[in-house]
Amino acid sequence: MTCSLKYAPQLRAQGLRMTPQRVAILHVLHHTGGHLSPTQVYEMAREEHPSLTEPTVYRTLEELAEKKFLLAAHVGNGKMVYELAENHNHHHLICRECHAEIQIDHAALEKLFKELESASGYRSIDSHVTFFGICPDCQK
Repeated sequence: MTCSLKYAPQLRAQGLRMTPQRVAILHVLHHTGGHLSPTQVYEMAREEHPSLTEPTVYRTLEELAEKKFLLAAHVGNGKMVYELAENHNHHHLICRECHAEIQIDHAALEKLFKELESASGYRSIDSHVTFFGICPDCQK
């Protein structure tokens, strides 16, 4: 199944058309399966869609994140990365020294989110969190 066939119904449900630019961006995010910066998405998507511009990538990523189709995460130094929302049941732990990254399953933090909701009165707290620390290799 191509990305356009897979994602077109979901985009239409959000009131969005499946443009060639969106296809190229979603193709990159789907096939890398990870977290990419707008610049990384632009560089990879431009291979498939050479007329794609960087401002279009930024606008499209923001729009898709606003519609909850993508998740945006801050990974330090003001950097934002994006991934498909369907891959959202995890969090990140990033080394401050070497920038190595591991994923933390949401189940490990589920109790914390429930306690936050109970203590704050907030509901539906977004569960995409980035933690920072020093990895075992850099501690040596």
